[in-house]
Amino acid sequence: MDADTLARLDRRVPRYTSYPTAPHFGAQVDGAHYAAWLEAIPADEPLSLYLHIPFCDSLCWFCGCNTSVVNRYGPVAAYLVDLEREIALVADRLGPRRSVAHVHFGGGSPSMLAPQDIVRLGGLLHDRFAIGGDAEIAVECDPRGLSEATVAAFTAIGVNRASLGLQDINPAVQQAINRIQTPASNRRAVAMLRDAGIAALNLDLIYGLPLQDEAGIAATIDHACSLEPDRIALFGYAHVPQMKRHQRLIPDSILPDTPARFRQANLAAGMLEAAGYRRIGLDHFVRPGDAMALAAGQGTLRRNFQGYSADRARTLIGLGASSIGALPQGYVQNASDVPTWRQAVREGRFPVARGIVLDDDDRLRRAVIDSLMCFLAVDLSAVAAHHGADETFATERASLESYRTMGLLEIEGACITVTEAGRPFVRLFAAEFDTRLDAAGKRHSLAV
Repeated sequence: MDADTLARLDRRVPRYTSYPTAPHFGAQVDGAHYAAWLEAIPADEPLSLYLHIPFCDSLCWFCGCNTSVVNRYGPVAAYLVDLEREIALVADRLGPRRSVAHVHFGGGSPSMLAPQDIVRLGGLLHDRFAIGGDAEIAVECDPRGLSEATVAAFTAIGVNRASLGLQDINPAVQQAINRIQTPASNRRAVAMLRDAGIAALNLDLIYGLPLQDEAGIAATIDHACSLEPDRIALFGYAHVPQMKRHQRLIPDSILPDTPARFRQANLAAGMLEAAGYRRIGLDHFVRPGDAMALAAGQGTLRRNFQGYSADRARTLIGLGASSIGALPQGYVQNASDVPTWRQAVREGRFPVARGIVLDDDDRLRRAVIDSLMCFLAVDLSAVAAHHGADETFATERASLESYRTMGLLEIEGACITVTEAGRPFVRLFAAEFDTRLDAAGKRHSLAV
């Protein structure tokens, strides 16, 4: 694809881990709404839990997460006490030992927790919820400094999947993003996890980082494949210094341009597919027998705030500062700053700062966007019928015609299919169905 065409396509659009997207949440949804929504969840419906640990040992300049650097453990220990209070608030409102099918510890760096705190936190979750023996319990780990004691603590609470941030193995790139992480540290972390019985392994890779080039991408992919992960996520670096001030430490002048990013993404994807991984949606690669591959084949693949998921629970409970919950009625997000979140929890209040109530049009458009993002295809008439609505997307279909003439889409009546050439641009196609986009476009990352 020529540079001029890529430049026209490289617009700022959401990643669509939800619809409506987080910039459109507002103060109209508060703790009272959340309490009522929790009480309305059917007693026999399984839940998913997300626990946010907003702390790291050091600052990675590329990071877009809600986290802060701590030089001592005291603030982390204090945070965990309040996190336990929030867990109790939610569990009390839900009722005794509700069934849980999926638990995810995210951050930040959950692997910086002290082993005894991991065991205590996991014990509380098992006490307050019925976490099934077949539940997936996943944790994000920083390979740097990961200890056998930490891994043993995660194993003790039932963790069976670990996700490691790998990014790029080129020392120059690592210096430019302030994350020095040797291949040896990656191999050591993987060996510890597998020796402890945590067999399911995810790796996160990033293209478009400062000083990154195709040779470095190829070396990183070779290293990643040598670790034999079950899943690999290949993300494009989102440079949004207007939103994340620490990204200003990365000069624009050392970032790959749009054509270079496109070549990097294509090279990485081709190498992963050649290594036997199946491409899922926009940016995930999985082994053919993986649960995510099966979900894609069965039409049950989901999109949530961690990306693609095989989790089928309708309700995601977010716990911790800045965490987002997804419920049938809408979305809620906790206060992002720890002091505000802490004050609410200590006062016995749900720390919800904002959210959004879904209406029928939101649900319809979410279904269309999810289908495009997960399956690269959508039957607009079928989706509308499922939602008891008429298919009224004539304007959107007309706006997609230019992509069809470029060979990025196939359109037959109400059926839209993304071609392989169009896969990297699926966020653009989804955005055509997003009626809220213009108000917050500057907050999003570029499409390529």
